[in-house]
Amino acid sequence: MAVRVDARELIQLLELTPSDQNVMLVGRHGIGKSQIIADHFRERGMTVVPFFLGQMSDPGDLIGLLHKDEHTGRSEFLPPFWWPQDDQPIVLFLDELNRARPEILQSVMELALNKTLAGKRLPAGSVIVSAVNEGDEYQLTDLDPALVSRFNLYEFAPTVEDWLLWAERENVDARITSFIQKQPQFLDGHGIGDESDQTLSGLVKTQDRRGWARVSKLIEPIERLDADHIKLIAGIVGSTSANAFRRSLATPLPVTPADVLLEFSKQRKTLGKMSLGELLLLNEQILVWISSGKCPAAREDKARSGLLSYLNLLRKRKLDEAVAHLVSMLGKPKFESVMEFISESIELTELLTGYMEGIRIE
Repeated sequence: MAVRVDARELIQLLELTPSDQNVMLVGRHGIGKSQIIADHFRERGMTVVPFFLGQMSDPGDLIGLLHKDEHTGRSEFLPPFWWPQDDQPIVLFLDELNRARPEILQSVMELALNKTLAGKRLPAGSVIVSAVNEGDEYQLTDLDPALVSRFNLYEFAPTVEDWLLWAERENVDARITSFIQKQPQFLDGHGIGDESDQTLSGLVKTQDRRGWARVSKLIEPIERLDADHIKLIAGIVGSTSANAFRRSLATPLPVTPADVLLEFSKQRKTLGKMSLGELLLLNEQILVWISSGKCPAAREDKARSGLLSYLNLLRKRKLDEAVAHLVSMLGKPKFESVMEFISESIELTELLTGYMEGIRIE
């Protein structure tokens, strides 16, 4: 069984894996494999060349075209369109590896063995990452164990928190992030759906992370969603998810993290009326907001003061469970940046440290 990694761990293993070793990721479609890989390496100044091997019918697209050298009389392959011309290392992302034709896989084997293709060697430092789909709904090709052995194999299983952090950074519509936070079962297409999501041809439309990002772009300029908008959304994530999303629009949280941390005095009365369930949702939204870097640098002290006031209000309401909930989430590696943010305030640090020690004792 492959080692399971979430989004944070995937970035770590990409940083730690030497360029002469290849990485293979196993996971469902639409969970962010390609985007995380592309963003990670492009941030480091490397060119990322993606290949969707399941859609490739001719090996020439990968290895280039065969021609006769007029000077030597020998046949050789012309460099393909993607081949680096400046001798700088590149990243080859081989997506849908287990949907590729056998003749395509032969070329992949050569790449995986020694970073060469049709006699040409990739520049030193080049990286090869592949991704394979899993699930009974895919038409898959059995991969040769000899090919698989040339890759470090990991199962990519991003968490809901991973997506919420990404969604906050990418400004995904807050109505969607709030819905997913409340009903995370609708984020990925793991069996969610009913007969209403099946067409006459037998096709079933279910939700995935990529689909929700498309929904966000669709509804961003629309303040009030009507029945026609929900029908459009159903074509992206399925009727079951679209209807659940519609129902969630009736019960949004009355405050945002920015309201609480930057304008606490104005929100005190509202916070005093919120239920424990609402406050637990707000806790996670606050940590995601801080972690995503949304707080302006010039107002960080104000935000720390607001967080301290918020926690003191919870204690005044004798909602220690809500404080303990926030503290327990702070212990997750994904929120390390929030701990750094909090450490700038002695009062905040002392308050939360006391709760952390109490949790450990229990």
